[in-house]
Amino acid sequence: MQKLPDPSPAAQPAQEAVHDARALVPNGSTANIVLDGQTYTLRITRAGKLILTK
Repeated sequence: MQKLPDPSPAAQPAQEAVHDARALVPNGSTANIVLDGQTYTLRITRAGKLILTK
């Protein structure tokens, strides 16, 4: 049985970015995020849920 070569790094999927939401929201409640000139508001609720609004 022939062993297959390891896939090249280019063939492997890139790792997803991981960000701590509390680090993105330094004041503890809201942060503004801009995408393609549009501003979105990320909010952490008292229950610890995330809400993203335009």
